[in-house]
This record gives sequence, structure tokens and C-alpha cells, in this order.
Amino acid sequence: MVSNNLYALGALFKDPNKLVKLAKKIVELGYKNWDVHSSYPLHGLPRLMRLKWSPLGYIALILGLTGTSFGVFFTWWTMSVDYPLTIGGKPWFSFPAFVPVLFELTVLLASVGTAIVMLFIIFKFPNNRHPLHDTEYMKKVSVDHCGIVIEAKDKNFDYEKVKALFQEFEPDQILDIYYQEEEVAYKPKVFDWKFITFLVVIAVLTSAVGYLFNNKILYMPPFDFMLNQFRLGPQESSTFFADGFGMRKPVPGTVARGDIYYPFKGKPEEAGAKLINPLLPTKENLALGQEKYNTFCSPCHGWRGEGDSHLNGQFPNPPSLHSEKVRTWSDGRIYHVIVEGQNVMPSYAKQLTEKERWAIVLYIRALQRSLNAKQEDVQ
Repeated sequence: MVSNNLYALGALFKDPNKLVKLAKKIVELGYKNWDVHSSYPLHGLPRLMRLKWSPLGYIALILGLTGTSFGVFFTWWTMSVDYPLTIGGKPWFSFPAFVPVLFELTVLLASVGTAIVMLFIIFKFPNNRHPLHDTEYMKKVSVDHCGIVIEAKDKNFDYEKVKALFQEFEPDQILDIYYQEEEVAYKPKVFDWKFITFLVVIAVLTSAVGYLFNNKILYMPPFDFMLNQFRLGPQESSTFFADGFGMRKPVPGTVARGDIYYPFKGKPEEAGAKLINPLLPTKENLALGQEKYNTFCSPCHGWRGEGDSHLNGQFPNPPSLHSEKVRTWSDGRIYHVIVEGQNVMPSYAKQLTEKERWAIVLYIRALQRSLNAKQEDVQ
């Protein structure tokens, strides 16, 4: 007589070909509550078993798109509405600059969210009880066997018929799998106080270990080899140089490899008298000048050079490029300011090539002429 606590009848095989043939037969006979277990992949079985696609792929897609949408909204709101800030002449919402943020939010929400859904909703964690756990069947299919179980709750299940079906394919062993009522009835919930306490303890231990490792152990021998190097950090003093300064100025009169020597350093008037713009005001040169002006000059000087900075008062507004003083400057004098800077304006010699500097001068002249046009310019 079969016990009422029979969960399933299982068959163990070392030959996977026999298992595949048995699986085909089970499908043909119309069994619904059955499963295959193996310690190694058995290719083609999911299709043979007519398993449905896992919903995790769709869940990951939805969560990933949610992360992307949130990232787009968050970056747009921050940089365009709540705290607009122009950086290098870029538009208020420069999409390429925010791609890393969107990527990280997409991956983070998709991966972590999918894992949470899988554990707590699909697998009903922390409920990890199952009649197959700790059975001889599960121990063997976890090592060197593969097996099939047909559950007793299947509407076509008949103990003698299922056993005869298994024997037809010559299994290595046929096992009766039973369950205990109290084990199946026990279903802990996510908000069970024991489970919550367990999560809190794990979180505290993980945080403590992470803090100690990253802030203490890595700064102790022998792990501090990256910390104690023969180098000086910014603003550090030095005992090697007589003046005690670690940060050194370039040796006077030297030019870095690839750079062009600028002979008018500290001589703005001489630069204005001797330097002549080698570029002609062609459409190509003016387009180049406009591009570089908008990137490097417009954040402070404004789009038209009127000194109307769009940095929202975060930096002192410069004088207008349309003043009588600047309009009477020679091209070389304006070029000199771009190379060496003036007052709070820094040098842009490292950011701009010689051609780009002269192109900016051409564009400034075009702005000056457009906003200070004379009658003969209209004619």
C-alpha cells in the first residue's frame, strides 16, 4: 500500500540517452507534473519538455528600461531645470555626457531588481523547503546521475503504472520520495522577524568587513605597497629641493616637446604690434572659430560676446568684447589674451591649437562687426 505522504516516484540514470527517451515517452503519455534533474546540462530537454519561457527576461527588460527612464528624467531635471549649469559651452541637456549615468542605472536596476524578483517572488524566499531536499535522489543527481520524477499529484499518476514505465527504460534505481506534513506546511514570510534579523546581521557583518578591509587592512603591510610610493602628491612638501616645494615650475626657457615657442610671453603690446592673423575669413575658418568660441569662450563672454555670462552668477562676468577698447585691439592683441589669459581668465594655450586660436579671433571680429555695424556695411 502506498503512503498518503508520497510526493513522487523517481528514476535515476547514469546514461542520459535513456533519460531522454523516457522524457519523450512521458510527454506522449500526457503527464504534467514531472521534472528532470541533472548535475550537467542535457541539451534539448527544455524544448522536449515543452517548458515555457522564463519571465525573468521580460522582468529584466522592464526594470532596465525603468532605470534608463529614471536616469533620463533625473539628469534632465537636475541640469536643465533645478540647477542648470553650462560646462564648456555644451547645451543644458547634453545626452552623451549622461550616457554613463544612464548605463549604470539601467544595469543596476535590471540586475539587482531581477535578482530580488527571482528570489522573493518566483522562489518565495525565505521559504526554501521542498520534499526533494536531503533525499537520496537529490544527492545522486547532484553528483553523477540524472533523474526524472513524476509527482503523485499528477492526474494521470498511478503508482504501479509509473513504476512499470520507469522499469521499461532500465533505470539504475527507482526511488519512492516521501514528505513530512509539518515541513510542507511551514512557510516562512519575508517579513518574519527571524528572517529580518538574519538580513540585518548579514548587512552589519558585510559592512563591517568591507570597512575594515578597505580602510584598515589595505593600509597595513604588505598591502600598502601602492600607498607608499616614491612620489609626491599635489601640494606636498619636498626635502629634496632646497626651497621645500614639491611642485616645480617649468625650467625657464624650455619648451615641451611638440609645443611651439611663444616669443611674446608677458609682452601684450609687442604681440599686438607684430602678430598678424594668417587665416582668411572663409566660411570654413569662421565655422571653426564659432565652434571653438561657443565651447571655450561663450560660458563667460556669452553667445554674442556681450559679457552676459550664462553661468548663473557662479563666476564674475567679464567685460564686453564690443567695448571701444577691445574693438580697437589688433588681432595679435586678442590672440595674446587667448594664449596667456588676462585677469581671472586663464590661458587656453593647452586647449586650443594655433589655428583654432586665430579662428576664434576671426569669429570675434565677425561678432563685433555684426553688433557694431556701420551704414556702409549695410550698403
